[in-house]
Amino acid sequence: MREILGRRRRLLSRRNDGRPDLISAALTFATEWQWPVLPGVAPDPQGRARCACPDPECTVPGAHPFDPGLLAATTDERMVRWWWTRRPDAPIVLATGGTAPCAVSLPAPAAARALDALDRRGMRLGPVIASPTRWAILVKPYSMEQLGDLLYAKDFVPGSLRFHGEGGYLALPPSETGQGAIRWESAPLPGSASPWVPDVEAVVDAVVDALTRTGVSAPEL
Repeated sequence: MREILGRRRRLLSRRNDGRPDLISAALTFATEWQWPVLPGVAPDPQGRARCACPDPECTVPGAHPFDPGLLAATTDERMVRWWWTRRPDAPIVLATGGTAPCAVSLPAPAAARALDALDRRGMRLGPVIASPTRWAILVKPYSMEQLGDLLYAKDFVPGSLRFHGEGGYLALPPSETGQGAIRWESAPLPGSASPWVPDVEAVVDAVVDALTRTGVSAPEL
């Protein structure tokens, strides 16, 4: 596991009851790193694989915004404290794009093998977020035009790659969602105001090349 100790201990600190201290993590993201966040929908207490939102077919149970909506994401300390004081178990949702990182995600088995291949080649990556089904590599903010030009230039891009840009969102560690725990596969480096993240071009080029070279199939998930 590609984990870097340091600030990670604070981000994954525990309350007295043993559950993650989500308010401390949310405050770090919002106030220290200036990542706009908001609380996600909690999993349905009657069945954690289901979502508490009105959509019975929700594909990301507990891991998306609902009330408030995505546009409410903020870096304001008072608002973040107010939200998580009232909903201490709410997942932390990052509004991607703008001043916040974007992300490239792919199914977990393919991601694990692709990242191993990139490690062996010395490819520098920033933080990587892991859920039981998908991993997301954080990247610098990009425009839709930039992404379109990048994908158009490719002979092949796996259909299972997803892009979380402006208007998108991701659940952040140490959230608990209907699909399971959200954790750092590669934790942020300690000591900086905001974690370093690579350009989207470098990540897409490297991931597509690694998947092609290793023959890793990346089924849709």
